[in-house]
Amino acid sequence: MTSRTVVITGAAAGIGRAAALTFARDGWTVGAYDVDEDGLATLADEVAALGQRAVTGRLDVSDADGFRAALDAFVAETGRLDVLVNNAGILTAGKFEEIPVERHHREIDVNVRGVVNGLHAAEPHLRPGSVVVNLASASAIYGQAELAVYSATKFFVRGLTEALDIEWGERGVRVVALWPLFVETAMTQGVSTGTTQSLGINLGPQDVADAIVAAVEPSRLARTLHQVHFPVGRQSEVLSLASRFSPAWLTRLVNKKLAAH
Repeated sequence: MTSRTVVITGAAAGIGRAAALTFARDGWTVGAYDVDEDGLATLADEVAALGQRAVTGRLDVSDADGFRAALDAFVAETGRLDVLVNNAGILTAGKFEEIPVERHHREIDVNVRGVVNGLHAAEPHLRPGSVVVNLASASAIYGQAELAVYSATKFFVRGLTEALDIEWGERGVRVVALWPLFVETAMTQGVSTGTTQSLGINLGPQDVADAIVAAVEPSRLARTLHQVHFPVGRQSEVLSLASRFSPAWLTRLVNKKLAAH
C-alpha cells in the first residue's frame, strides 16, 4: 500500500473523529481506535464514503499489550506507520479533594500511561519522516485550579514530547505537541470552572483537527525553527507567548485571576 497512513486514538468522536475524516479527505489511510465500537463503525462508513479506508479496532490505551497488538496488526495490514496521533484523553473538573481518587487514577492511566503506551508501541514502526502528535493542552502552561490532575497529565505530555523529539530526532522522527484551550466536545460538556467561565469554550473539533494536519506538514518557518509545540487558537497562542516572557509570580497571578481564586 502506497497511501500514507495515520493512527488516531480516541477516534470515535470529537477531535479524533474530525482528525480521521480530515486525513481521509487528504487521501490518507486511517487507523481509528477507541473504546466506542459503535462510533468507530459509523466513522468507517464516513471514511469509505470519502473513497478511503479505515482500519478500526477497540482499544483501551491504558492497555500496553493491546496498544502494541493494535499497531503491529495495523502495520502488518497497511505496510507502514507515517503518523501516530495520541489523542485519547479524559478530563475531570472540580476541587481536587472532592474527586474520588479512583477517578484521578483513571485520568492518569488514560492521559499519561496511554501516551507512553502509544509511543512505546509505535517506536519499532517509525521511520525517517514519521511524526507523532501528542495532544497536550494550554493547561500545561501553568497548573490549573479545578483541573489539577488533568493539568498535571498535560505537563507530563509536554515533557515527554520534548525529550523524545530530541532522542528520535536523530533518526528523522518528529514528536510534537498540540496545545488547544477548551474544545467543544463531550469531554467539556457540563464542565464549569473559573477558567471555562472567564475564557469560554471557543474551539471546535475541526479547529484542532486542522492544527494536527498543519503540525504534521508544517510551514517552512516551523520546520526551520524546529517547532515542537503548536498552540491552537488565538487564546492559546497569546497565553503561550506571554508565559515565555512573564515572571513566575505574574504567570501565577494571571492564572489565579482567570480561575477566579
